[in-house]
Amino acid sequence: MAFSGKRLSGLIAATFTPVTEHGHLNLPIIQQYVDYLVEKQNVRNIFVNGTTGEGMSLSVQERKLVVEEWVKHGRGKMDNVIVHVGCLSLEDTKELAAHAASCGADAIGAVSPSFMKPSNQDGLVRYLKEVASAAPGLPFYYYHIPLLTGIKYFVYDLVGKMKLQIPSFRGVKFSDVNLMDFSTCVSDFEELDFLYGVDEQLLGALAFGAHGAVGSTYNYLGKTTNQMLTAFKEGNLHEAQKIQRRIQKFMMCVFKKGWGLPEFKQIMSITSDLKLGPARLPLVSCLAPEHQEWVQKELQALNQE
Repeated sequence: MAFSGKRLSGLIAATFTPVTEHGHLNLPIIQQYVDYLVEKQNVRNIFVNGTTGEGMSLSVQERKLVVEEWVKHGRGKMDNVIVHVGCLSLEDTKELAAHAASCGADAIGAVSPSFMKPSNQDGLVRYLKEVASAAPGLPFYYYHIPLLTGIKYFVYDLVGKMKLQIPSFRGVKFSDVNLMDFSTCVSDFEELDFLYGVDEQLLGALAFGAHGAVGSTYNYLGKTTNQMLTAFKEGNLHEAQKIQRRIQKFMMCVFKKGWGLPEFKQIMSITSDLKLGPARLPLVSCLAPEHQEWVQKELQALNQE
């Protein structure tokens, strides 16, 4: 695939990585997964091997195999296959960036290392510049997710530095609740893409000018969230608020149960009939069989209202 040159916009599903019950990659599922996203959820952009895809729990070779499958089966169906290449090792990250370019991905993104953390903002920018240089022909996105990385620099400050130092820099996957930081980025760097990553408050980010959104819920709530985007675009704020609040109500119930990534992966398997398998250890799902009927009922109602 070649990057279209158009700005990223709309919904981008952060894809789960299919595995067998024993934890081995289950690559044949990906072809079905592509068709499901396009036909059932009207989602045509994907973010592969990120947090939702458990990229940090996969080996470098596994990540390459996953990317190759998504690119192969997404060709002609997906508008953009964006590959997360971040690792704790700079050399591994650069290897994955070069691989993404070689197999036809449309763009790459990377988080900051989170064990040996950057000494300062300049150290992080130098690291990201090295990553981007391994795939200079692909648009590069910084993946900001401070809850998991512990890197809490203001994105606004980083963007100014990255814009000057990284020729292929195109924007940020912004997975944080600081809408002031997000808003100032959108306002002052109009030529860049700012993709919001907190699904349950996407409407707030849209009000501040978000160009698109990357999230796990768009795997099974893409159709509903697209309706919210349409309502907002048409100026029907009341309808957009109603849809966002319905999604929030479901998410609030989920969070109160203590569910997270392993449960979301199981929810996707339940609602899509795609056999995605369990999350990799140390993540373990607490979603009991008696919860499955509730999940199906709630999501069916969300997707029909």
